[in-house]
Amino acid sequence: MTTNKAIISTENAPAAIGTYSQAVKVNNTVYLSGQIPLDPETMELVDGDFAAQAHQMFKNLSAVCEAAGGSLGDIVKLGIFLEDLSNFPIVNEVMAQYFEEPYPARAAVGVKQLPKGAMVEADGVMVL
Repeated sequence: MTTNKAIISTENAPAAIGTYSQAVKVNNTVYLSGQIPLDPETMELVDGDFAAQAHQMFKNLSAVCEAAGGSLGDIVKLGIFLEDLSNFPIVNEVMAQYFEEPYPARAAVGVKQLPKGAMVEADGVMVL
């Protein structure tokens, strides 16, 4: 089987802030790097509460999915990283506005700190 590897990049999501690509597509599978709630134009965290950050995070993830030729609905595995696990119910409420059943497989993990002081981050695997 021939492996076709492509780097996915879009200006509609925050530029990488380290040594990584926004996503890497190998054949029909896309590996999505973590997205935090940065405004793609200013590269600053969005103003507001946890829900505002979660919305921006999903918008950023969606933009990368679209750049790869898919959508959030094509995600088969989603990882969510929360600075405070008490926000778990809110992330579920916000996620329900971006995903429909059947939902992707998912892990939600409490972490001590995220880049740029974000409260939430998500990464995933998408199959086209």
